[in-house]
Amino acid sequence: MDFKSKIILIAGPTASGKSKIAINLAKKINGEIINADSMQVYSNLNILTARPSKKDQKLIPHHLYGYIDGSFRYNVASWCNDINNIIKKNNKKGVYSIIVGGTGMYVDKLLHGLVQIPSIPESIKKESEKLLLKIGINNFIDEVKNIDKKSLNKISKNDTNRLRRIWEVHKYTHNTLTFWLDNKNKNFLSNQKYKLFLFTPNRKEIYNRVNQRFINMVESGAIDEVKKLNTLDFDKSLPIMRAHGVPEISNYLSGKTTLEECIHKGQQVTRNYVKRQLTWWRSSSLENLKCFDQFPSEIDTNLLNFS
Repeated sequence: MDFKSKIILIAGPTASGKSKIAINLAKKINGEIINADSMQVYSNLNILTARPSKKDQKLIPHHLYGYIDGSFRYNVASWCNDINNIIKKNNKKGVYSIIVGGTGMYVDKLLHGLVQIPSIPESIKKESEKLLLKIGINNFIDEVKNIDKKSLNKISKNDTNRLRRIWEVHKYTHNTLTFWLDNKNKNFLSNQKYKLFLFTPNRKEIYNRVNQRFINMVESGAIDEVKKLNTLDFDKSLPIMRAHGVPEISNYLSGKTTLEECIHKGQQVTRNYVKRQLTWWRSSSLENLKCFDQFPSEIDTNLLNFS
C-alpha cells in the first residue's frame, strides 16, 4: 500500500461502515482519524450520532468528535478552520490524516474553498423565521425570488432553511448569496495532495442497515439521551435539536406519538437522508476520487490506492 498523499478522505452515506475501515487503515499506515460528520461534533449526542466508541478512540487517535456543546451553532467554517489546524499538526508529526464522514458540504468546502459570508446575527435569523410564519411559504418564495433568483433556482422550494438563508444573507450583508458564492476565497487543501475514497453501496441494503441501527440506538439508550438533552432547554432551531432521531424521540417523550411510531419515523428520516447523501455524492465533481459500490467492510484496505 503506497500513499504519496498524507491526507486520506473516506466518504459515503450514514450507516455504511466508514469508521471501521478508517481504523483498519489507520493501523496500517500510521494515521489519525478526523471527523467530517456535522452531528458527531456535539458532546451532547453520542448514541444517536453513532460516535466511535471509547475503545476505538483509545486504539487510534480521533479528532473533532464530541468536542462542541450543543448550545453552539457550529458550522462548516468553524470545522474547516479546526480540521486545518489538525492536518498541519499531523503533517509536522509525519502521520496520515484520515478524514471520515458523510457530510458532503464539509468535504466540498474543505476541497473547493469556503465562502466567507459574515456570521448572521440571531436577530436576523429570528426576523426571517417570523416573516416566513407571517406571510407564508409562497409569499416568502416571492420575496427570495426578488432578492436572488439564481440562488433560489438551485434549491428545493420546500427547503425553508435554505430559503431563509438566502433572505438572511441579503438582509445582513446587502449582497446576494450568489455574490458571496462567486467570491469564495479560501481553499484549505489547495497546496496539498489528497486521496478520496467514496463508498456508495446498494441503497436497499443501506436502508436495511439504517432501520436496524435506529432500533439498536433506541435499545442502547437513545431515549434517555434525548430526555437529558431536552432538560437543557436548547433553542429548537439549533443544529443539534434537528439531528436525526431527536425530534422523533422528543415527540414520543411528550406523548405525541407511540414508541412504534417514533421508531418508524426515525428510520424514515434517516433513509431520506441516505437518499440525499447518495444523490449528492454521485453527482459531485470531486477530483482524486476512487469509488466503490460496496460496503467498506467488503473492501480489503490494500485496495485503497490509486495505482
